[in-house]
Amino acid sequence: MAIADVSIAAGVTSESTASLHIEADRLFSLERWHPQLDLRLSTGLLLLPGDDERDNAAWQLTPSLRYKFSGKYQVFVEGGIGVAVFLNTRMESRQLSTGFQLQDRLAVGMPAGNGELTLSLSHYSNAGIKKPNDGFVMVMLGYRW
Repeated sequence: MAIADVSIAAGVTSESTASLHIEADRLFSLERWHPQLDLRLSTGLLLLPGDDERDNAAWQLTPSLRYKFSGKYQVFVEGGIGVAVFLNTRMESRQLSTGFQLQDRLAVGMPAGNGELTLSLSHYSNAGIKKPNDGFVMVMLGYRW
């Protein structure tokens, strides 16, 4: 059994900024409470290249609950709330105000080859800790080994 699985995802933000997410994660069975439920703990780097030397990056830590549907395709959905620490408080035209951001994440996926294919939607915001609170949204397509 591996200590952690690796995933890579590419996407785009609501500011049309390309993004790359590299993470390590681990699934923990919650079969004791429900046979189709898992806990996914993940950590990784989010890379956001920007215009005019406005590159940004963040470290993330996200716990998610995963529900696996019965059936031929073994589709699953995930939802979680995590934290991210950004290097810069600007993201293109948005002012994040704080490097500390909360991440809300929803994903859908299914097994593919030796891993999983996922499509996720994430929202980043400082939850009103400091104004302005110009959060942003990101859509990503990823593969987990």
